[in-house]
Amino acid sequence: MLRIFSPDHRYQTWRKLWVVLAEAERELGVPIRAAQIGELKKNIESIDYDAVRREEEKLKHDVMAHIRVYASQCPKAAPIIHLGATSMYVVDNADLILTRDALMLIQRQLVNVIDVLAKFTQKFAGEPTVAFTHFQPAQFTTVGRRAALWLQDLLIDLEEIESRIKGLRFLGAKGATGTQASFLNLLGSEEKVRKLDKSVAKRMGFNGLFPVTGQTYSRKIDSQIYNTLSGIAESAHKFSNDLRLLQHKGEIQEPFGKKQVGSSAMAYKQNPMKTERMTSLSRLVMVLSQNGSFTAANQWFERTLDDSAGKRIAFPEAFLAVDAILGLFHTTVSGLLVHRDVIRANVERELPFI
Repeated sequence: MLRIFSPDHRYQTWRKLWVVLAEAERELGVPIRAAQIGELKKNIESIDYDAVRREEEKLKHDVMAHIRVYASQCPKAAPIIHLGATSMYVVDNADLILTRDALMLIQRQLVNVIDVLAKFTQKFAGEPTVAFTHFQPAQFTTVGRRAALWLQDLLIDLEEIESRIKGLRFLGAKGATGTQASFLNLLGSEEKVRKLDKSVAKRMGFNGLFPVTGQTYSRKIDSQIYNTLSGIAESAHKFSNDLRLLQHKGEIQEPFGKKQVGSSAMAYKQNPMKTERMTSLSRLVMVLSQNGSFTAANQWFERTLDDSAGKRIAFPEAFLAVDAILGLFHTTVSGLLVHRDVIRANVERELPFI
């Protein structure tokens, strides 16, 4: 996840987008030479970040800073970099690529957690335990059936994340206000403009395109992604709280290392540190999701820049937090300690009343 949101991955993706734009334009008749495209490809990975920083300090524009540095490395291709495009061609399309990659990583991690939790559920399917409503002893359930509640939430999350991946579309080459006017001037026909849009998307691994946009893709997409991540955090928070309560009762305990220290003052304590951390990170993700809602609601007309600065912090942080949550989730479930004697004693104690 750190690699996906790293500067190298992001800005190399910008350069790949400039390459595929030039390739598609050349195929549609724009006078771009193969040697120019070859020069661009040769320098995709050699980003001089110090030079970019110096340019951005002067220009106060990150995309133009990257264009100038890329052009200085590719003198033959300099005139055709970013031809007909606006900044959001690289910024938004790259964000969609990073989002797709990050969602697919979360999907795999979620499947791994579901796998170990399903095995736990099956193993303890017949182990009676006291069920609680209002955190008061109610009737009986089994340890496995309670775990199936956690499992079902994760399956709902998996359906949601698969839906988001399947439905993710590409901004494509839409121009300054979404009208594609610059590309119509460049290519000369609406048919070629449509072909350019589809070609760029396909080269970057997308089949679907947004049919209408402003300068940016709709920020409702970001809001939906935040909510999907928040949904996973909600499920993890529910599991974490339940397990912390069960550990308090001495029934089920998260794994605790042989040399692990639970307290600096009380050596006998085995605090539920992993699930407490999961709870804390889950709250962070749920709060970050509000950023997407406010941003989507406050976009003016074809675009406004107040969508950018907060997203650059909140979006990667939400993915990184969920990445950490699912890692903790997997480790915790894989090493759960089930104290059957305590569970059975609690069942015997409540049996006469129930």
